[in-house]
Amino acid sequence: MPELPEVETVKRTLQELTGGKTIQDVEVNWPKMIKRPDDAEAFRRLVSGQTIQHIGRRGKFLLFHLDDYVVVSHLRMEGKYEMAGVEAPDKHTHIRFYFTDGTELRYKDVRKFGTMHLFDKGREEQELPLRQLGPEPYEDKQFTGAYLYRRCRKTSRDIKTVLLDQREIAGLGNIYVDEALFLAGIRPDARAAVISQHRINRLRRRITETIERAVEKGGSSVRSYVNGNGETGYFQLELNVYGRKGESCRHCGSPVEKNITAGRGTHYCPGCQRR
Repeated sequence: MPELPEVETVKRTLQELTGGKTIQDVEVNWPKMIKRPDDAEAFRRLVSGQTIQHIGRRGKFLLFHLDDYVVVSHLRMEGKYEMAGVEAPDKHTHIRFYFTDGTELRYKDVRKFGTMHLFDKGREEQELPLRQLGPEPYEDKQFTGAYLYRRCRKTSRDIKTVLLDQREIAGLGNIYVDEALFLAGIRPDARAAVISQHRINRLRRRITETIERAVEKGGSSVRSYVNGNGETGYFQLELNVYGRKGESCRHCGSPVEKNITAGRGTHYCPGCQRR
């Protein structure tokens, strides 16, 4: 699933490709993706004639800011946007935005898990799914060590579960949680409530640094992720533990281990992340 750095990269690419374009028509071939309104034809009618003012992002959600509405798009596991070329759309192309200048934006999703919600402009943050999101670890002054420490003290969960909870922090996923915990020297299965404030402050810094570095590198292409131009990211070349089970730790040489924590495959170094 694309995480914050990948969605941020897609956002920037789509802003360059579609900013200022006017939607002439929309073709919805998989109506279940349209969650609000619950009628795909109503969605088509409302966005037709609207101009894309700019593309935003909240957590893992893309926000298409139109004249009067905001389309909130979640890519889920395999969703991706691309500008249409000369080739015909394939069977995984489920939504097509036709622009008045003759270009076309396609939404493709192998698993069909992606969603789109349409809100009146200004209402998107007040409604689900955005309403429940916590602060962001990227360019958000609310995400401080003090905030994270308070949230950890109020739970009996392990630290990885806390970091993956979008109500606590918006945008983090499996890859960047494992990487940040490694850099902070904290085991993923450590109880969040007993971690010292000093170590939580360090973790907050490592989370932000990891996200900033990943955004700089265009995200991590560990599976099928590409941006709107079809380009892969490069941060996967710098991963310390994620996807490196059995390989030597770049810092101490111990074999990277993998277990299940928070219901997710979790990578860590037993030498650098001691109990």
